[in-house]
Amino acid sequence: MNTHAILATLAATLSLLLPSSKAASMPDSTPDPYLWLEDVQGERALDWVRQHNTTSTRVLQGGTDYAPLRQDLLKVLNARDRIPVVSRRGPWFYNLWQDENHKRGLWRRATLVEYRKPEPAWETVLDLDALGAAEQESWVFHGANCLAPDYRRCLVSLSRGGADAHFVREFDSVTKTFVDDKGGKGFVLPEAKSEVEWLDADHIYVGTDFGPGSMTDSGYPRVIKLWQRGTPLSEAKTVFEGKAADVSVSVQVDRTPGAERTIFSRALDFYNSERFLLGADGTTLQRLDMPSDMHAQFWGQRLLLHPRSDWTIGKKRYPSGSLLLADAAAYLRGERKFTVLFTPTKTRSLDDYALTRDQLILNVSENVASRLEQWSFASVKPAHRKIAAPFPGKLSLASLYDSELAQDELADRYLVNYADFLTPDTLYLARAGADDTREKLKSREPQFDATGMKVEQRFATSKDGTKVPYFVLWPAGAKADGANPTLLYGYGGFEISMAPAYSGGRGLGWLGRGGVLVIANIRGGGEFGPAWHQAAVKAHKQRSYDDFIAVAQDLIKRKISSPKHLGIMGGSNGGLLVGATLVQRPDLFNAVVCQVPLLDMRRYHKLLAGASWMAEYGDPDQPAEWAWISKYSPYQNAKGGVKYPKVLFTTSTRDDRVHPGHARKMAALLESQGHDLLYYENIEGGHGGAADNEQRATMQALEYSFLWQQLGR
Repeated sequence: MNTHAILATLAATLSLLLPSSKAASMPDSTPDPYLWLEDVQGERALDWVRQHNTTSTRVLQGGTDYAPLRQDLLKVLNARDRIPVVSRRGPWFYNLWQDENHKRGLWRRATLVEYRKPEPAWETVLDLDALGAAEQESWVFHGANCLAPDYRRCLVSLSRGGADAHFVREFDSVTKTFVDDKGGKGFVLPEAKSEVEWLDADHIYVGTDFGPGSMTDSGYPRVIKLWQRGTPLSEAKTVFEGKAADVSVSVQVDRTPGAERTIFSRALDFYNSERFLLGADGTTLQRLDMPSDMHAQFWGQRLLLHPRSDWTIGKKRYPSGSLLLADAAAYLRGERKFTVLFTPTKTRSLDDYALTRDQLILNVSENVASRLEQWSFASVKPAHRKIAAPFPGKLSLASLYDSELAQDELADRYLVNYADFLTPDTLYLARAGADDTREKLKSREPQFDATGMKVEQRFATSKDGTKVPYFVLWPAGAKADGANPTLLYGYGGFEISMAPAYSGGRGLGWLGRGGVLVIANIRGGGEFGPAWHQAAVKAHKQRSYDDFIAVAQDLIKRKISSPKHLGIMGGSNGGLLVGATLVQRPDLFNAVVCQVPLLDMRRYHKLLAGASWMAEYGDPDQPAEWAWISKYSPYQNAKGGVKYPKVLFTTSTRDDRVHPGHARKMAALLESQGHDLLYYENIEGGHGGAADNEQRATMQALEYSFLWQQLGR
């Protein structure tokens, strides 16, 4: 039986579950016929998944593109010259390394002296593959919280198959063994979406699933308790609580000498929080007086404030996206005197910053390219200057300053990484205030031949007249003849920017094979600060889709591509983006790759972490808000009798952030309406879709094989 016949048989079977496969769309009042596919581990649902995986892999792995694609992609993922991403803990630089011999990874470390070498002598701290084999678990490393200043005791998070939920186990980084919880010796937590923080060597703050009522509606901790070593978790004392409707609660212990403080937070929604400073008596909580959407960070005796909305104090207005400095003690007393460190413009926004002992390094986005600036507080009068750094491209910062050390030899050092679409990453060790001493630590060899390739930044005009930037990456020899296989990628949510980045996978899988790649900087992202994001949330979410459609139309107008050769890709919120675009403008595309998506916006807030995103999308249980959500929700707007481009849905059974039911149900619905599609669900992987490089290479090769089948010349 050929692929078309298999899909037709499946569609015919599934169509029996719908009142009519000819319905224009599924009305909100119609009972959901595919609710059973939300049963993640249900045998009926998994049988459906296995059937579709078999069909999809047969179609996509059977072509001539798949094998060489996967080989190239796996080579990139396992390349020995990858720059090890490090985090500093005292004298050590820690890294998680995955390759063909260590699929789940080595948690390892080296000193800075060793890290500087072309081939550092890494010391293995924990072998995840060996641990998984010994314990017969599919362990994925989810980070470690280590107690300063010696960083010997660590709270290691281990996930089964890559899910967000994880086990927490105390680990001794000197003996390189787990601290057994028998006899009350070690801190060990069962599987949950936990929050842990050290108070001291014998006490930790814990937010976890303590039983009914202890988690928020979003599935994160609602209660924080103080747990003493040697006592059962059931005896831990409650020290802070949020509400069920909150996203989560958290705690941060700052051990900066002379500025020690503990702060508890309630995340009211994705963008708003209440913060409380723990008093010297260890019980009193002082609510910090600031707008709930303010980003705040204590920096020793200083306080940094980054408003996400315009903030007026007295007669002074501070625009959203600015950065302010205050004396921490004075602010807590009620004084409101600020030094303005950054003010945004229409084309400049604050992307990030890094702190040393006395310097603040600003990472400024200027028309979606990075520039660095510095404020020095080493003397009485603050001094500001621009930092000479590579441009245009993406600069990423990481401070090496350890505020919890009384004496820190790296107090004025930071790491800066540069890359752009065609330039591989280079990592530098910088010293604040001395650009000429910047030291190149690591750099990558090109992962694809960029000879003859070029990058352009263009602007499309959206439905409301807004100019929307996008990048076009041209392969060698390509011309604007309307016949270029073109992949349009976007995200457009949660203030996340699509900045220039070097990708060997895209280079080998798409550009190097003659495809045009387009990155859209649509509203909802953070390319131009909070205002760019807030322009496309809740009642205005449609603007993200209008912007994306405008970019597609501009590509066709300029003959960069044509509907026959134009495909779109997006994951998570980007999966919602391409899903909404699919049902609104199917005429513009010939392929859609929809990764770990949200699609059923009627029920998204009831599935896993979905309730935490209502600040982005709105509450579908409120009629006024469902009125705007219902207009773009892909699952409610899919129609029969309309020609849709072919879709490949990808997700993961172990994704416990965005429920795999979104992709499952949308695929089942489209099949019942007679649409052509493929579906692939990785059994492991979590929200990232894959748990190791082997799985990543397989997933990416399936996606690129699909795109070449649909869009090739």
